[in-house]
Amino acid sequence: MKITEEYIDNNVDFIQIKSARYIGDFAIRVSFSDGFNRLVDFKPFLETSLHPSIRTYLDEAKFKNYEIVDGNLNWNDYDLIFPIEDLYEGKL
Repeated sequence: MKITEEYIDNNVDFIQIKSARYIGDFAIRVSFSDGFNRLVDFKPFLETSLHPSIRTYLDEAKFKNYEIVDGNLNWNDYDLIFPIEDLYEGKL
């Protein structure tokens, strides 16, 4: 079969993080651009990581110092970042 036309949808909406609020004990309430909200518990991920640069975020003061950059949660200039889909699903 020969494809004679290519369809490109330029109106695709991408999910972004609109706001994030630290709740405590390494949990962040994340609000997405489609109105969905998720409480994401980062503690199990941080505690089970063997990578020393990730484990530094078990320091609560350092963990709380995140920003929303280009619609994503970002720590220390991309030192720690998660795919939006994983945050949306709550699966780290």
